[in-house]
Amino acid sequence: MSSANNSSISSGVKMMRRPRAATVNVVQYKDVDSDLSFSQAISDDDIEEWTPPKPKAPRSTARAPAAGDKKPATKRTAKVKEPKAPKVPTNPKPRAPRKPAAERKTPAAKGQKDSGASSLAGTKRGKKDDKEETQTTEERAEEGGTSIRMKEERVSFIVSESHQADRFADEGPSQAFLKAKKEEVKEEDFTFDEPCLKKQKTGGACLGRPTALPSSEAQSVRNELDMTWDLIELLATLTCVERWVCVNIIALLREENTVPFMVRYRKEKINHMDADAVRDVQMVYEELRSLAKKTQTAIHTLKKDGVLTAELEQDLRSCRSADELDHVYSPYKKGSKLTKARRAKALGLEVVALALIESPHTLDLRAWVKPGTEGLSSVEEVATGVEHILADMIAKDPETLTYVKKLYENSFVTLQSSVSKSAQKEKGQEKSVKGQNKLGAEQNKNKDIDKFQLYFDFTCNVQRIQPHQTLAINRGEGLKILTVKVNIPDRKSDFARWCINNRWRPKTFAREELFAVLKNAVEDSYKRLILPFLTRSYRTKLTSTAEKESIAMFVRNLRQRLLVCPVRGCVIMAVDPGFRHGCKLAVLSPTSQILHTDVVYLHNSGQHRDAEKLRYLMIKYSCTRVVIGNGTACRETESFFADLISRRYFQPLDVSYCITNEAGASIYSVSPEAVKEMPDLDPNLRSAVSIGRRVQDPMAELVKIDPKHIGIGTYQHDVSTGALKAALDGVVQECVSFVGVDINICSEMLMRHVAGLNTGRARNIAEWREQNGPFNNREQLKLVKGMGPKTYQQCAGFIRINPQTLHSAKSSPHPVQAAPKKGKGKSSVNIPTSFNPLDQTCIHPESYYVAKRFLSLVGGSEDQIGSEGLRHCVESKVRTCNEEALAQKLNTTPETLKLIIDGLTQPPGFDMRQNFGQADFKRGIVSMSDLRVGAVLTGRVDNTTLFGAFVDIGVGRAGLIHKSNITLDKLPVSQRSRSLALGPGERVEVRVLNIDPQRGRIGLDLIRVLQ
Repeated sequence: MSSANNSSISSGVKMMRRPRAATVNVVQYKDVDSDLSFSQAISDDDIEEWTPPKPKAPRSTARAPAAGDKKPATKRTAKVKEPKAPKVPTNPKPRAPRKPAAERKTPAAKGQKDSGASSLAGTKRGKKDDKEETQTTEERAEEGGTSIRMKEERVSFIVSESHQADRFADEGPSQAFLKAKKEEVKEEDFTFDEPCLKKQKTGGACLGRPTALPSSEAQSVRNELDMTWDLIELLATLTCVERWVCVNIIALLREENTVPFMVRYRKEKINHMDADAVRDVQMVYEELRSLAKKTQTAIHTLKKDGVLTAELEQDLRSCRSADELDHVYSPYKKGSKLTKARRAKALGLEVVALALIESPHTLDLRAWVKPGTEGLSSVEEVATGVEHILADMIAKDPETLTYVKKLYENSFVTLQSSVSKSAQKEKGQEKSVKGQNKLGAEQNKNKDIDKFQLYFDFTCNVQRIQPHQTLAINRGEGLKILTVKVNIPDRKSDFARWCINNRWRPKTFAREELFAVLKNAVEDSYKRLILPFLTRSYRTKLTSTAEKESIAMFVRNLRQRLLVCPVRGCVIMAVDPGFRHGCKLAVLSPTSQILHTDVVYLHNSGQHRDAEKLRYLMIKYSCTRVVIGNGTACRETESFFADLISRRYFQPLDVSYCITNEAGASIYSVSPEAVKEMPDLDPNLRSAVSIGRRVQDPMAELVKIDPKHIGIGTYQHDVSTGALKAALDGVVQECVSFVGVDINICSEMLMRHVAGLNTGRARNIAEWREQNGPFNNREQLKLVKGMGPKTYQQCAGFIRINPQTLHSAKSSPHPVQAAPKKGKGKSSVNIPTSFNPLDQTCIHPESYYVAKRFLSLVGGSEDQIGSEGLRHCVESKVRTCNEEALAQKLNTTPETLKLIIDGLTQPPGFDMRQNFGQADFKRGIVSMSDLRVGAVLTGRVDNTTLFGAFVDIGVGRAGLIHKSNITLDKLPVSQRSRSLALGPGERVEVRVLNIDPQRGRIGLDLIRVLQ
């Protein structure tokens, strides 16, 4: 950027623009930033990321009704909290007041009708007066004794000045209740037997009906960030989530609730959203918080440098994206080149520029000529300086940028890539030295150039370009193989006509030479400032959309890989294949204990002797399953075992084998965790153990490996490292928590990924288990160091106490139990030592009292949990009295009751992964030469990318189903809402479309997904 505004527009210009202020507000309210992909349909009311918003008009946002409101609001006068020396601009621009949201009557906790408005579930505006909404807010705050207040001790972050009054709009008395009243919480209070937040009687707390926070807390959430835009409104627009849900999610996050806990135990608060949707809201929320933090830093820096003005601060606080913030702030950064506009302002020409718009009939440029002064020595230099200032003002004006956005909304904007001159030169040199021995680095470089051949002459509409194409072009540009540009149609004449005749039209008569200055300024602003900004914005938007799609693909693939059904109850021989260093073997027991390790050489002259060794080991350990890693020599090793099986070499055993993905096994084998777990094993043998355990319990083994090394997704090096890591860590936590862990047998590595736990807490639990023996119940977790009430609340529902493993652990020798530690706040806690049958279920301890009442209601007992008899009793009760009525009778929510019913009726040892696919074991082998076009085969999806799905059809090469062949009519109804609809591990029936033996490529068509 070469030009920017030093002191922004003065109050004179503000007065000049006043007649059009109301119009700008209406446009700005509609055009809220949208985070939609360019490949999606964009409505007229969506604004692009690059459009800076106008500061919002004073208004009070309506909120969902809160329990406890029993009488109509009466007029009160609230005491306004005094802000810390706010910087209020002089002569604030008058705004057209907005109307609060339309009232909606929603059932409250006690069936009372609420007098407040409920706009959090929708976006339409009503006709009620602002004062009435303010009164309602005050009334709710006055009756705060019956409402539920946020525990501030549990808030994980505090944004400075988050509860100050708005600097740029007079919000009135409603500002008095931005901060929720603090409630004293006893330290280490583990009590869950009393009804908590989620167990209010919320008859309307079903899908689509708001169950929002008390209004005072909702207002605190809204004003958390010191920006001119409304956090909830912007978050709801960017995520397409209802406002009341956004309020609840933010409040839950501020209380340090984890995503798995929210999704399972706070469904009514988040409107039954799944984990991915909640994480999307969390990610956008964190981006907005980061933006606000950067804005505060920029304002502080500019204030320290003495260049901050009231209007510049307002422009900064109006930014809704990092791109907009950079557009406004970059000219003022230290070390940045002094822009043309700032140099002209330093000469005092800003007054001249304002006069040209405000009162051009009194302006004479010759009066500002100062011979001998650079920049003012002639009329032409004065005119040039005025043009630069006006150009900068035009480029930073929100209404002007809003018009530009609408101007290009339906224009044909394209992204074009071509081969760079340096890449062409290298290709030419390659041809000139053809036949000569080249260095390996040069060969790799030329090979990289060939990979981007599809994009050597590529042009696509920005609304149609695919995410993988964007990432590929970005990578090629980074390697200096491609040059990229955005082709924007020339609409300069339309832009200039609108500026001169509307927005920037002089208020009085202007002579011809002054009109020429204004016209030149408009054209200069368009060409030098606005077009480059548009180009950057399009690239940023495309990249951001592509990265989100790529990360979503990673997340889905990882979830599918983690939730593969375990292969239990059999001995497994794991083989890490190899040529020169032999094949590494590991024989594992049904509980994944190492029975034997060895190295055999199956691909040289001594293979007959090693085949005898294999038969001896298989018969000795009664092993009927072989797991082969898919690395080097996999195909040859598979052929060796298939030949032995076909000759019935292992009789009387019926042996079968499967191929599994070994990505990341070698990295794990040399990690500190592997050394600690298998200190006496060679790293190569550790790899074989890891390969075998991936089939026995995929989730327990894969959590030990960085998700980026598991071999899922594409373009992982082209997306934001932080965003990818956060998303993958989140899905690991989700899968581990939803499956649940048996606290008495699970590894420390697995415990780390339970919601609420981390490395330190998992280590403390493992140490307590070693010192005191197995956990008898969930309550004993409270005795573990670092296990506070919040941590216990988050993790307790995902931890299981399995009676079988508890009994076996007690029967084995273990240390004598030590006395409970006299930790702070724990000595007074009375912890039972007996087994609680509810601890083996997914029911949270906070709902135990409801579960016991429900058992009494259906005539069952805790000892019958998971039995067929109890299941019949529950089903009979639900048939005679629906869940809604039962929930009201038990004073709980339907969501909690449904979870209790599931927990009581699921069989002992229930594992949600049993509904997912298992590893495919086979006895024969098919080669690529056996394939024929048109052949129908079954296979399993190995990996999915942004352009299709790779399917293992058992020929040593995965075939590709292009995304164009994955159509809705071929998919189950449950999978039609997903972006690509297929994920790793799913069994499919495919037809061979084409075979390319030279390149090792197989094209497939999807016939159907096998259930």
